Amino acid sequence: MRIKAIISYKGTSFYGFQIQKNEKLRSVQKEFEDVLNKIFHEDIKISASGRTDKGVHALGQVIHFDIAQEMSLYRLRYSLNCLLPKDIHVISLEKVDEEFHSRYLAKSKTYRYIVSLKEPSPFLIDFVYTVKKPLDIDLMKEGMKLFLGEHDFHNFCTNDEDFVRKIYSFDVEEKDGLFVFNIKGNGFRRYMVRMIMGTIIELGLKKIPLKDVEELINTEQMCRVRYKAPAEGLYLVEVDYEGEDYD
Repeated sequence: MRIKAIISYKGTSFYGFQIQKNEKLRSVQKEFEDVLNKIFHEDIKISASGRTDKGVHALGQVIHFDIAQEMSLYRLRYSLNCLLPKDIHVISLEKVDEEFHSRYLAKSKTYRYIVSLKEPSPFLIDFVYTVKKPLDIDLMKEGMKLFLGEHDFHNFCTNDEDFVRKIYSFDVEEKDGLFVFNIKGNGFRRYMVRMIMGTIIELGLKKIPLKDVEELINTEQMCRVRYKAPAEGLYLVEVDYEGEDYD
């Protein structure tokens, strides 16, 4: 029986989603698998739509796992949420076809990045990136438009191959001194969202001109950006399994 789960977690104290070589370092995967193994008394592995980095949060991460016997998903969700640490929560469980795969069948992902221009707060420190200087939001919006469509993002990730991705939407809205950026694409490479956001923030601070952003996107040369926005402002919001394919 294959189960699809939508989960949320506060990434602050995790060393990323994936199990670390040093298993003493907390990971979402290990915490979740330990609870599954406690419930079913067998070694159950989970697969996720993708890995989130150390400190990155998730509002709608998708995972899947297999169990040998049929059981009530209501009871299983209740048991998981009772046993999981408080910084992981199971939003929903769904029985799916055996061919379902949380990573390989994903059509798009939406990430959110939150920038605060408010007075620094100890209550927000783990959830937003506080910028202490004014931002030119109109200039940032002009820069965001450059990322729309299909591009080779080799300068905006740390992987060594497979850089081509398509960005469907990239927008921002202000909510009480917080600037909430949402970016949706058919896939993102490691650090890609943080490097894009780091570039957009540098643009908003007027530390780089708009033409430099355009050149970084369109050049065939390898000149990776030096700006990587901090992890605490980043959230995996949603994974969509309907719509356009990756290719």
